[in-house]
Amino acid sequence: MPVEFLTYAALGDRLNVSPAAARSLARRLRLPRSLSDDGKALVSIDLAEVRHTPHPPSNRQAGNIALLAAQVEALQAENVRLETSAAGHRADFERERERADRLMAEVRQANAEVTAAREMAARLDGEVAVLRTRARTDSSIDKTERRLGQLAATLVDSDRKAARG
Repeated sequence: MPVEFLTYAALGDRLNVSPAAARSLARRLRLPRSLSDDGKALVSIDLAEVRHTPHPPSNRQAGNIALLAAQVEALQAENVRLETSAAGHRADFERERERADRLMAEVRQANAEVTAAREMAARLDGEVAVLRTRARTDSSIDKTERRLGQLAATLVDSDRKAARG
């Protein structure tokens, strides 16, 4: 048979396939192509050399579309469920984050109070040591008793402040 120049539509008609399938076949067989005067692609083909048997149309594609549509709907429903769950987890996270921030502020405040109490205890220990030394060396017990009274008042005042905080 002689070489013919056919459009994809004409080639599809001759081979009983769609124009898209004819184009795919021409590309797969690497058939020479050119443009016609009206801008359509022409394929140079010798139909005697081409051994092409079209596959009968199947219903698989329609079934696949329905199956894929059902899967898409299931995935969309799963996506909505997961987004709802994620929003709930995000709310829990934010609530716990605020709680942790409040607890950290309380820990910092308690740490500052403990540090102040330790400093006060160290200062008071120093004063007690000085008073004991004076009591041994100084004959004036009135001064020592007065200083011990002041020291006791300072201790009570510090204790009250710690109880309020």
